[in-house]
Amino acid sequence: MRVSVSWLREHVDLPAHLPPADLERALVELGIEVESIVDLAATVAGSLVVGEVREIEELTGFKKPIRFCRVDVGDANGTGELQEIVCGARNFAVGDRVVVILPGGVLPGNFAIGARRTYGRNSNGMICSAKELGLGDDHSGIIVLPESSPAKPGDDARPVVGLDDVVVEVELTPDRGYQMSVRGIARELAHALGVPFRDPGLVPAPGATERPAYPVEVRDPVGCDRFAARMVRGVDPTAPSPAWMVQRLTTAGIRSISLPVDITNYVMLELGQPMHAFDADRIAGPLVVRRAEPGEKLTTLDGVVRTLAAEDMVICDDSGPVSLAAVMGGETSEVVEGTTNVLFEAAHWDPVMVGRTARRHKLFSEAAKRWERGVDPALPLVAIERAVRLLVEHGGGTVGEEILDIDHVRPRTPVTMPADLPSRRVGVVYPPARVVALLQEVGCSVATGADRLAEDPGEVAVAAGGTEALTVTPPTWRPDLTDPADLVEEVVRLDGYDRVPSVLPVAPAGRGLTWQQRRRRAVARALADQGYVEVLSQPFVAVELADLLGLPADDARRRAVRLANPLSEEEPLLRTTLLGPLLGVLKRNLGRGQRDLALYEIGSVFHPRPGAGVPPSMGVAHRPSDAEFAAADAVLPDQPRHVAVVLAGEVEQTGWWGPGRAAGWMDAVEAARTVLAVAGVPDDRVTVRAAEHAPWHPGRCAQLLVDDTVVGHAGELHPAVVAALELPRRTAAMELDLDAVPPAPMRQAPAVSSFPPALIDVALVVDASVPAADVQAALVEGAGELLESVRLFDVYASEQLGAGRRSLAYKLTFRAPDRTLTVEEAVAARDAAVARAADRYNAVLRGA
Repeated sequence: MRVSVSWLREHVDLPAHLPPADLERALVELGIEVESIVDLAATVAGSLVVGEVREIEELTGFKKPIRFCRVDVGDANGTGELQEIVCGARNFAVGDRVVVILPGGVLPGNFAIGARRTYGRNSNGMICSAKELGLGDDHSGIIVLPESSPAKPGDDARPVVGLDDVVVEVELTPDRGYQMSVRGIARELAHALGVPFRDPGLVPAPGATERPAYPVEVRDPVGCDRFAARMVRGVDPTAPSPAWMVQRLTTAGIRSISLPVDITNYVMLELGQPMHAFDADRIAGPLVVRRAEPGEKLTTLDGVVRTLAAEDMVICDDSGPVSLAAVMGGETSEVVEGTTNVLFEAAHWDPVMVGRTARRHKLFSEAAKRWERGVDPALPLVAIERAVRLLVEHGGGTVGEEILDIDHVRPRTPVTMPADLPSRRVGVVYPPARVVALLQEVGCSVATGADRLAEDPGEVAVAAGGTEALTVTPPTWRPDLTDPADLVEEVVRLDGYDRVPSVLPVAPAGRGLTWQQRRRRAVARALADQGYVEVLSQPFVAVELADLLGLPADDARRRAVRLANPLSEEEPLLRTTLLGPLLGVLKRNLGRGQRDLALYEIGSVFHPRPGAGVPPSMGVAHRPSDAEFAAADAVLPDQPRHVAVVLAGEVEQTGWWGPGRAAGWMDAVEAARTVLAVAGVPDDRVTVRAAEHAPWHPGRCAQLLVDDTVVGHAGELHPAVVAALELPRRTAAMELDLDAVPPAPMRQAPAVSSFPPALIDVALVVDASVPAADVQAALVEGAGELLESVRLFDVYASEQLGAGRRSLAYKLTFRAPDRTLTVEEAVAARDAAVARAADRYNAVLRGA
């Protein structure tokens, strides 16, 4: 919001020479973010003076009309002679006083003014328009001073056109709608600087009359709990808005339209009460305030035909809706050039309804911004009185004696708060008398225990723990004060945030990361070291994702948690697997031209608890009990942490050195092994075996087990899934449940033998259905203690081996801790290992 300091001074006694830095500090200390403070006088450099046009010569022969003017600028040019200026505007005549910037001056936008020859004449300076001075958007003509202006040629023009002011722009938080007005900002400055404040919202205004200003029926007192109106007849339709009003509206970023409309915007900025002006002659019959019928149409002031919803509030006449209540008026009843009878309306609308209507129609008007943040329900009659007086003063007409005021506003609910609550919550001592004084400064009505005891000697006013309780009734302009915590915030804010010490908690000794945190960091580093790129996807998924992934009907991953208020209705569920969102990220990157991708994510999945019910209602007045916390936790879904990877394209790049290697199921399995290894799970506790599990290809899916517990799957995605998600063929993926992986056991440091190893390779021919890991386990079991390591290094199949047969080649390393092995010992250990594989899987030494 932008507002001029001169306007604020009408309601608060600011110091005469208040430096901008002190003004900014005062606002910031109250929690108001200051975007900028601009001294308008500094926006125009050089001589900006009042000039009187003495001669005008019309120049012809050019593409557009050009005038050569001689202007009296007094002694401002140092010679007293008339100033020669070429100008293209035509809205002035000889004898008019204008605003002139002389050579050497600089206009906003760093536009330097000099003396030059143009259109065959010398031009020494410029006659200025409002836009050139940064005072508005009007560039159709230059500024012509009114006859009533006392300014003389040569006088400084800055105070004449309003460039002697200071403009403050603030960014307001959504819960403080009362600050979106001159009234609200002035009140805040009065708090900060300790100066008197004159509340324009408390000006006496006449109440409702027996005969209404116009027949109105409010059918929904919840959506509209107050509706006021008053008529002004015989207004001069040609009366312009006063220059000071236009200037203040322009400063606030609002375009001047017409006198009645400008007055409604001016009152909105001044008091914070949005209003609407109807052309009374264009209304057909009584007005009805109601909810819209689904599918009703209304053409709003911006020329857009809008289809209304059942929640929208509308103002209707006999022809149908004429205004989208609290958001924007309609074309059929707006004030036009010939309007002479104006009906002013000021109401109080439900902020929730207004916020939803504005978002539904994407129509965030200045009025809607204020309504959804909360408007003072006591303002309608004051705003109406202010508007009609301004209209009569500047546009003539007669104010109707009839006043309509339909009032269903409920009184504010008092809030009970222990007097020592601010001290206990913040850690700063606030005496009860100080707490009461600060809340009264905000505008609250505060009753202490002594006050109530005097009214009723039988009443005892104490809070829990024996502390005196305060009964606080917030003012009408503060709808945000509903709980004790809100009152505590006001006490701290007005007393000064700078009084609250910044004390960091002392970390307990001997505590660092938990083993789960260390594991997650280790897994992330290991995958990143292998070339995977981490992504953080949204945990929201579409209902049809389970079908796209081909999950069976009885799969537990189909049972997902549905959000009560999703960000998008297209994704209303919480994910039960990381693969859905992760494959979406893969698809999006492929669509942007990437071809070789290896992505990973570590995050939570969500599994609902059957029959959990609804969480208990917990307020903010006190800390929830352990039982309430337990009841709330029992409703929350299980949230195990998973890790997943997806691969597409080449993992080894093609180049001048030769062909690359495409990603495959074995890379996904290796990623799973890497995760388990850095999680501290020994290899002898990990089992990898073939499985069938959606969304993987049934013939290229590996199941990973730790101590016979399934912790995840890896392999190549099912062709149907790849086709449904429009992914490259042979896309591979892996997903592990990190929470299902047991903690790493304590390991003894390995004994390192200084004796040389015996290296022996064996190639065993087995049935193709036998897993290589099972053959390896048999070799380890048969070789005995002398076997130091075993590694699969080749898989081979051919017609010579026979149909359904393959060769598995392993590197065996034998070593003794206390001696150098003989050839006989190493060969005996190898033969024992091969014998165990042959006995268990009918393995045959290749070539034997």
